[in-house]
Amino acid sequence: MAGGAFVSAGTGKEYPGKITLYVFLTCIVAACGGLIFGYDIGISGGVTAMTPFLQKFFPKVYRQEIGAESANQYCKFDSVPLTLFTSSLYLAALVASFFASAVTKIFGRKVSMFVGGIVFLGGAAINGAAQNVAMLIIGRIMLGIGVGFSNQSVPLYLSEMAPYKFRGALNICFQLMITIGILCANLVNYGTDKIKSGQGWRVSLGLAGVPALIITVGALFLPDTPNSIIGRKQPELARKHLQRIRGPVNIDEEFNDLVAANDESKMVENPWRNLLQRRYRPHLCMAILIPFFQQLTGINVVMFYAPVLFKTIGFGNNASLMSAVITGLVNVFATFAAIFIVDKKGRRFLFLEGGCQMFIFQVLVGVLIWIKFGTDGIADIPKAYAILVVFCICMFVAGFAWSWGPLGWLVPSEIFPLEIRSAAQSINVSVNMLFTFIIAQVFLSMLCHMKFGLFFFFGGFVFIMTLFVYFFIPETKGIPIEEMSQVWKQHWYWGKFIPEDGHVQMAKPAKTVT
Repeated sequence: MAGGAFVSAGTGKEYPGKITLYVFLTCIVAACGGLIFGYDIGISGGVTAMTPFLQKFFPKVYRQEIGAESANQYCKFDSVPLTLFTSSLYLAALVASFFASAVTKIFGRKVSMFVGGIVFLGGAAINGAAQNVAMLIIGRIMLGIGVGFSNQSVPLYLSEMAPYKFRGALNICFQLMITIGILCANLVNYGTDKIKSGQGWRVSLGLAGVPALIITVGALFLPDTPNSIIGRKQPELARKHLQRIRGPVNIDEEFNDLVAANDESKMVENPWRNLLQRRYRPHLCMAILIPFFQQLTGINVVMFYAPVLFKTIGFGNNASLMSAVITGLVNVFATFAAIFIVDKKGRRFLFLEGGCQMFIFQVLVGVLIWIKFGTDGIADIPKAYAILVVFCICMFVAGFAWSWGPLGWLVPSEIFPLEIRSAAQSINVSVNMLFTFIIAQVFLSMLCHMKFGLFFFFGGFVFIMTLFVYFFIPETKGIPIEEMSQVWKQHWYWGKFIPEDGHVQMAKPAKTVT
């Protein structure tokens, strides 16, 4: 089928069960793992725009900012130590995700969340009390370990707990919490920047402990997923949990399919090596390309460095922080839109619409900065012109927030078969963190050298990834997670990699396990 179209009715499976209050509350608590990731994304750019923070830790950047060394707006924040402060977290998360894969598979999803919350809590304490750059980096590394564990476990947890018809909406709660974390961080930065003692940055960094505490305590009370419990050879407990999650309906067919999938997964001795098999080629490609493209949208240019970016293009300090708050609000509300649309219109619709919207407005931002700053990077921006720039950036953020933002986590978490799920999710997280690290590390230097062309650079990737979605990403809405192999078998390209008998033999509806 050209363009990767897929008719969801083809699987013939419809498990009963709606969103119960129990599963809704459970998923909301689990999704709070996204708060720690989002808070960090928002907080780092804000504190690096605070004068007392720069004076204490990065005095060279402070001299550049006030124009003592250069008047070029593009290069005001070009500093390797400064970007290392931001990006070290994502390198640590990359490494941690591989350890998190084993923990998630052996001990369960909730244990992985708990470990992530504890380590993140320690990192927040060290950063809040930092006296030198070394303490900042150590704290950031601990934060990265926490992010690696939570990003590995939370999307899987949500996809496994949710009824398949509502999997998209519940999984996107993770991205929603990321956006709320970013917004909270922007609001905190805006408030702490006004603290007269100059210690506001300590408050901003230390308050990362609040979302860490939420997920740490929450993980203690969360039930584990039936998939994970079956994997630990406790089928009766898994049945009991599944019944509670789905409510007063017949769960026999779904439970038997979970057991069959688990039995099949035990035949796989090495999931990492098996990922290289031909039958898993679609899954491996998606585990690599989706997070790669997600980071090459250029969203981190806005979300990591929003205050720095706005300051760079001529906004005052308070104005730059307020502009970051505005983009944070847009991010949250657009993610809410995705929650209501994703299980109705589907993943492909959001991918394609969001991609077109991001491309248009990212190019417009580049043109607007080009017109005003040219190549020398010296200009003043009138208020009306600045508002236009902020509007275009907000439209770009909205496009990301209801497409590549949530879907970059949702689609990988729902397409992997159980036998490779933890390993594949680990690759997904590690690739995401690798390119988040690279973008965070080189962005300010790229802005200095490529100037307005940087926005065209990312816009080109948005164009490419939109074409990739059109041709190679099939529709996955409304498909039970253990039936997902049918999606790939019916795809015009990926179908040739999937054996005729599939790779998981599902239980027959009439059979029950007692």
